[in-house]
Amino acid sequence: MSDPFANIMSGFGIADVIDVLIVAFVVYKIIGFIRETRAEQLAKGLIILIVAKFLAEGMNFYTLNWILDNAMQVGLVAIVVVFQPELRRGLEYIGRSKLITKQFAQMNKEKVKEVTSILVKTVDYFSSTRTGALIIIERETTLNDIAETGTELNAEISTELLGNIFYEGAPLHDGAAIIRGEKIFAAGCVLPLTQNKNLSKELGTRHRAGIGITENSDAVSLIVSEETGIISIAIDGKLSRFLDLKTVEKTLLNLYLSQSDTEKKKPMDFIGWLRREERNEKQHDK
Repeated sequence: MSDPFANIMSGFGIADVIDVLIVAFVVYKIIGFIRETRAEQLAKGLIILIVAKFLAEGMNFYTLNWILDNAMQVGLVAIVVVFQPELRRGLEYIGRSKLITKQFAQMNKEKVKEVTSILVKTVDYFSSTRTGALIIIERETTLNDIAETGTELNAEISTELLGNIFYEGAPLHDGAAIIRGEKIFAAGCVLPLTQNKNLSKELGTRHRAGIGITENSDAVSLIVSEETGIISIAIDGKLSRFLDLKTVEKTLLNLYLSQSDTEKKKPMDFIGWLRREERNEKQHDK
């Protein structure tokens, strides 16, 4: 009994170990990527079809086997078509990896503090006046295709300019404003809506668009509700609501400063950090 095992192990070298680990890692990442998304249900359906094919072949169900055989021939094309949004997100995720990177914001700390102060002051004004706003902060993934749906400004960021952009009745107030570094790159932009079916029904198009762009890129969305004045931030497809100005300021400073320091320390988990800040604020209030 031990001879076959010994023969297998004798031919199992370091290259085979690396090969197995790479395959295991890829499978793990794929499962993690499609879990709790629309792709999960499609993957389950595909697995059922494959199992049915083997059962039909083993039990000599010739008609069913013929149907499944022909279905499998066009299966690859069908997978590409059906999984197109997920495949695009996956390729974008690979493209955002640190193997291919560029500096997201060439700003010194003083400029970072100045831009952050302007954004905090702006959302404070929007919140107090219940002015709906959707501000997108561009990071590693360039949003030129999104900017083309709006009007390119490339103007110095200021509370007054953002106030004019999102003033109700202004031509650009319904779209999103894109912040690139220290400038308002574009405004009135149309964003992709999230496909997440588990979101609260209270969230309108502005919040769904803010979440959607963070699912398709590494951008950060700063959202102010027109109905309630609630300030929210979306990162990596996750939305944090009911934020105070202190939390917004810390999040933005962390966003800018940690990005320029990625070689010295591991990038911080923004969502985890944001949750921790919210808990600390609640405990402080008590």
